[in-house]
Amino acid sequence: MFKREIYQERRAKLRAEMGSGQLLFLGNDEASINFKHNWYPYRQDSTFLYYFGISLPGLVGVIDCDADKDYIFGNDYEIDDIVWTGPQPTIAELGEQVGVSHTGSLEKLGKIVQADCHILPPYRGEHVLQLRGLLGKSVEEIEKMPSVKLIQAVAKQRNIKSAEELEQMDEAVSRTSAVHLAVMKAARAGMKEYELVAVATSVARSYNASLAFPPIATKDGQTLHNHYYGNTLKEGDILLFDSGAESTEFYAGDMTRTFPVSAKFDSRQRELYECVYNAHRAAVEALRPGKRFLDVHLLAAETLVEGLKGVGLMKGDAKEAVAAGAHTMFFQCGLGHMMGLDVHDMENLGEQYVGYTPELQKSTEFGLKSLRLGKALEPGNVITVEPGIYIIPELIDMNKAAGKFKEFIDYDKLETYRDFGGIRVEEDFAITDSGADLLGTPLPIAPDEVEKVRTEALS
Repeated sequence: MFKREIYQERRAKLRAEMGSGQLLFLGNDEASINFKHNWYPYRQDSTFLYYFGISLPGLVGVIDCDADKDYIFGNDYEIDDIVWTGPQPTIAELGEQVGVSHTGSLEKLGKIVQADCHILPPYRGEHVLQLRGLLGKSVEEIEKMPSVKLIQAVAKQRNIKSAEELEQMDEAVSRTSAVHLAVMKAARAGMKEYELVAVATSVARSYNASLAFPPIATKDGQTLHNHYYGNTLKEGDILLFDSGAESTEFYAGDMTRTFPVSAKFDSRQRELYECVYNAHRAAVEALRPGKRFLDVHLLAAETLVEGLKGVGLMKGDAKEAVAAGAHTMFFQCGLGHMMGLDVHDMENLGEQYVGYTPELQKSTEFGLKSLRLGKALEPGNVITVEPGIYIIPELIDMNKAAGKFKEFIDYDKLETYRDFGGIRVEEDFAITDSGADLLGTPLPIAPDEVEKVRTEALS
């Protein structure tokens, strides 16, 4: 938990931005796995954490702009609770920790909250039920309630990271780097993918931290969000590992490395890895305030096309190929996203509000519709940069049958890559007044550096 003054300043800034009205923030409750008291690992709602700082279930926060008051509501633990949990702070004591002097039970919340309060989009079913009981509205009415004004105000504030937040994010990414290095060193032919997930989890827990999201550890990297861990690694495979650890205050890290199970990449793997690496470097060098991330994404795509032309998989003018969408045969997703208390920061608020502007609408085109961030970068933004190449046989078959991109893609050669898989590299950056700073402990990323780690690990 940060100093109480930080939470007071955050709430005051939001009150000033909103001007009037009552702002309601639901904390998360415990969520059951298969019976009531067998719970998933607890994670507090990120916006509640941002403004109220308390990582405990059963809490609700209210910011009353008109009365210039902040509230925390929750029920104090009774003896039936304490025998299971041990002594816990009272709601009043919790409020004192974050500078909130007005506290009360959940029953009192119903007497304070207004039916026309501002809310954020609920992302859990229990939130909808709680709002229905609290506000006396139907599910259909609640679905229409989220306040665009509040969404925009929260996104504007949370998108710019303060000095203490950047310290936390540097910690999160350094922990993430340690997770990745351990996995890069541990991988061996004959291992199961889930054994590397166990390595990652163990390293995160050694910091008393959780992983920020379910890791991707797969030799089938062409599947972008692959959470199957049952494959056995063998010599000649490449493994794509995407994972992140949380900081002490729950900020996320997010990195990806792709490395050979053998000591070195084979010639095809090395060629395509270099294409991805060069696209990554081009994107990183372009990061600066005022630069639209959409344009950085397109630059990375054009750099990928140039590399793939050198390999013989693509042809023609790179800009024309990207304008036509031909690069999406290989690069189907976005270059990166905002990151903070959520690994895809504030995705529950809506990507149009977090990563775009009214003047720059999110695309609906294949490839670009997966770009979560398009607007101009600002100092204090924290973003990922993660280009990739993904050889998806089903996509090859569909586009080839439709005769798409024939002027840009050598389908005969591409057929020989059907079993290739996928490659992605990813790092995390804080935008500064003049450019961008890499967060966390540097992790080998250039192909020679990656092979050096693998060679030493296997020697």
